[in-house]
Amino acid sequence: MSAKAKEFWKSTIQIILLAAVMVGIAQLLLKFVIANEQIFGPSMQPNFTQYDRVIALRHTKLKRGDVVIVKAPDSPGEFYIKRIVGMPGETVRFNKDQLYINNKKVSEPYLNDYKKDPTTFLAGSNYFTLNPKTNKPNFDLKDVLGRSTVPAHHYFVMGDNRTVSKDSRYEEVGFVSDDSKAFNGIQGVVKLRYWPVTKFKVY
Repeated sequence: MSAKAKEFWKSTIQIILLAAVMVGIAQLLLKFVIANEQIFGPSMQPNFTQYDRVIALRHTKLKRGDVVIVKAPDSPGEFYIKRIVGMPGETVRFNKDQLYINNKKVSEPYLNDYKKDPTTFLAGSNYFTLNPKTNKPNFDLKDVLGRSTVPAHHYFVMGDNRTVSKDSRYEEVGFVSDDSKAFNGIQGVVKLRYWPVTKFKVY
């Protein structure tokens, strides 16, 4: 084999090995560091819409207002995108669209655009944050899930599009776990929307 041929094969092998390493790193990142997900359904409109693509960071500190990717407890193999409303140990109550955490008013600025659209109100109602069992705007955790506080290592999550979102208000979803391996585990916090490019945003 000529020196030129040896150099060609050496370069080719190096490129193949480098590509394999890069693919391996990408797979490890996707498994342990980030999640690359596509949005389906209207539950987070208008902040996130159908077919948006997002990057979520795994193993990060969770706080109220974070948008999270969650294993759908009522649909194995599927995922929900929701927003953290209630933290572990807290009481959660709504009174005519006003959120109360531990009996103190808490603002939800991420709903501002949503509130501007009158079609977001439930038909026949002046409100959009309702108890799904009664369609009434006054409820707490006891009313919807049978306990007064959010359990340890769990969160109360809701979609921004309150009248259509299937979220922690429903018993089949309930509180979601901070253990990503759990059947209802949080998989990561959304940090970036990269598609469509016209809606590119870092969170």
